[in-house]
Amino acid sequence: MGMFETKVALVTGGGAGIGRESALAFAREGAKVVVVDWSREGGEQTVALIEADGGEALFLSADVSRDDQVKAMVLGAVQAYGRLDFAFNNAGLTLREAADLADYSEEEWDRLMAVNLKGVWLCMKHEIPTMLAQGSGVIVNTASTLGLKAEKKLSIYTAAKHGVVGLTKSAAVEYGGRGLRINCVCPGIVVTQMTEEFWATLPAEAMAAQLQTIPAGRLGTPKDVAGPLLWLFSEASAYINGHTLVMDGGQLVHSGS
Repeated sequence: MGMFETKVALVTGGGAGIGRESALAFAREGAKVVVVDWSREGGEQTVALIEADGGEALFLSADVSRDDQVKAMVLGAVQAYGRLDFAFNNAGLTLREAADLADYSEEEWDRLMAVNLKGVWLCMKHEIPTMLAQGSGVIVNTASTLGLKAEKKLSIYTAAKHGVVGLTKSAAVEYGGRGLRINCVCPGIVVTQMTEEFWATLPAEAMAAQLQTIPAGRLGTPKDVAGPLLWLFSEASAYINGHTLVMDGGQLVHSGS
């Protein structure tokens, strides 16, 4: 018996990277997992991996920046499994390229904010009423260490992730006395296909310079996020609400932020 037997967990951005690893981790602990992604191929691959390991999962396609699709996503999870205990709002985009604030286009601002900030708000908007109706629920949002500090040429991404931290804190205050817990995770540089594509647009020395600031001496992996994430959903963290959990190998404290 895993610690999440009888629980239903929804994971957005579950088709790859941190989302996939977290979905697999939920399933290993006995949860029924609703894997959500805009990419059918990636999402169905995650479901197949869960089922091959003996778990139970369902894929739902959704663009988290669309209210109607997010509403249908939550309804689909409840229709399939009868409840929604956990929601990991993890879907996100990275920048196409780094630039000074005044050089970003309005289109790039809108693209990033629609998923990274509006998407988190829409997910909570539809998840919270379902959880309130059943009297319990845990939500964790994916922010970033850039939700707590700033870096040159990453202003739009930084603004969105600061917004996620703020939304999380506000929601925790509003719903913490009503049976819900709402926290967020702030990973540092985690190796995924998406982050590798972004770093490929930067000079080679940029990554070497970042590595020098990480006391752990390495970049993060999706497993480095999934492990602590499960703790945030578990009863072991029952008194943790409105918290921002940093997972960055010590980079934030090393930089003095």
